[in-house]
Amino acid sequence: MKIARHLTMRKSMPRSENQLQLPIFSDYPSTQAIVNVASVPQRSPFRYPGGKTWLVPIIRQWFSSLSFKPELFLEPFAGGAIVGLTAAFENLADKIVLVELDDQIAAVWRAILGKDAEWLAQRILSFDLTIENVQKELNNKPATINEKAFQTILKNRTFHGGILAPGSGFIKYGENGNGIRSRWYPETLANRIRKIEKIKDRITFIEGNGLEAIQTYSSFNKSAMFIDPPYTAAGKKAGTRLYSYYQLDHDKLFRLAAKAKGPVLLTYDNDPEIENLAIRHGFKFHPIAMKNTHHAKMMELLISRDLCWLV
Repeated sequence: MKIARHLTMRKSMPRSENQLQLPIFSDYPSTQAIVNVASVPQRSPFRYPGGKTWLVPIIRQWFSSLSFKPELFLEPFAGGAIVGLTAAFENLADKIVLVELDDQIAAVWRAILGKDAEWLAQRILSFDLTIENVQKELNNKPATINEKAFQTILKNRTFHGGILAPGSGFIKYGENGNGIRSRWYPETLANRIRKIEKIKDRITFIEGNGLEAIQTYSSFNKSAMFIDPPYTAAGKKAGTRLYSYYQLDHDKLFRLAAKAKGPVLLTYDNDPEIENLAIRHGFKFHPIAMKNTHHAKMMELLISRDLCWLV
């Protein structure tokens, strides 16, 4: 799959009077309860900004509402891949396809889903985590995918917010003043990696562009897609700070998603521009509560052709 790195962003557009009058929310309950992520299985090795662990109960509900078990499930902006991992572990679809453009994140998935999951687990377990050792490790240029994968996990677990994008830095204080050790759980990480390795035959990983993946798999009848792109519509700055590959043509994404033959579920910024795009391409949307990394309550949009299953 060709990797397209230079995509354009669509400027914000005002909603028309008719769009404002559409009864988008009237048919659905107000989804205000915030999921306690401690009640959800933690399966991803990443501490990922924008991660969707809090969405897992709703993902299960969505799969249950489908009239068929997907033969193929696509997560085109995989990141920490918690939705794809949930589908794989809980047998919600036959085959899982994860796509990620970021070469650092891709290295981790290539190591785990390739032949080197145990190497990565052992490297994590044996590493003596001190600020000096971390700095020394990160100053080395990785010669293999395995080494790049380990460096990525190291950054993800010692950098503020798990952010891998340029400009990020080490956790200063963390939990109880533990600094960079606040999110370093070697036994837990090794265990997660080993569990993923056991089901890797059900997962295909592609290092490539999410939009191209949506287009490639949109003609599959018995497929389903979960789309969680970088939130950079309407000039949002968070995505530019959190992700290395944040540029995205959101209008094109909606056009491609609308052509998919199978069911599609998207999560997006709670923003008027996104509401307009959803309406224009035949989708419905509903606000749903979540907490960000600072534990502040926020609202995101759940978007699909049909939301009658949402309770």
